[in-house]
Amino acid sequence: MKCSNKNVIAHGTYESVYRGVYDDQDVAGGTLKKLIKNSRKKRPFKTDIQLALDLSRGLSYLHSKKIVHRDLKTENMMLHANRTLKLVDFGVSRVEAQNPRDMTGVTGTLSYVALEVFEGKSYNRKCDVYSFGICIWEIYCCDMPYADLSFTKASSAIVNQSLRPSIPKCCPSSFASILKKCWDMNPEKRQEMEEVVKLLEAIDTSKGGGINDT
Repeated sequence: MKCSNKNVIAHGTYESVYRGVYDDQDVAGGTLKKLIKNSRKKRPFKTDIQLALDLSRGLSYLHSKKIVHRDLKTENMMLHANRTLKLVDFGVSRVEAQNPRDMTGVTGTLSYVALEVFEGKSYNRKCDVYSFGICIWEIYCCDMPYADLSFTKASSAIVNQSLRPSIPKCCPSSFASILKKCWDMNPEKRQEMEEVVKLLEAIDTSKGGGINDT
């Protein structure tokens, strides 16, 4: 999808709506705003899980086609008119190499990038799983990861102290477990995205669980 700030056609509580072009057709979509601005208007837990499911299913599909996004972050997500979340901006995406040693090079954004990518080591699709974990934490908390740290301090703490965003105590254990597994230091311990989809589908949202539900 191609869009720009010049094509804003409406503003909502959680996103701005843009006019864009997709497959040579005019479409409307929205980007999630810097969620920190809505810290007092957090969405219901059910909505957070639905957004996470939309993202996980899209990423699972990409991985099934051997495609690694490599720049997964909330800025690269769009909300369709029917409120489904879509993953966009495949500028640095590439087909996953059969030999992980053939996939190197630093790409992505610090707050979301997996350690193996940040350090320039070989990596595979599991780097997207790490980024996914950070993204759904941001959606749940309506906050930016490491917002109170400088680039230097954040990068040092991520590399040397295994720094991860703080999970609120009110976060359901089923969801917190997904976060922790997704951003595990060891790529081999991170779930495949198809497994993440099943875990998210199994979460019971009937009793709440969001920050505003406590």
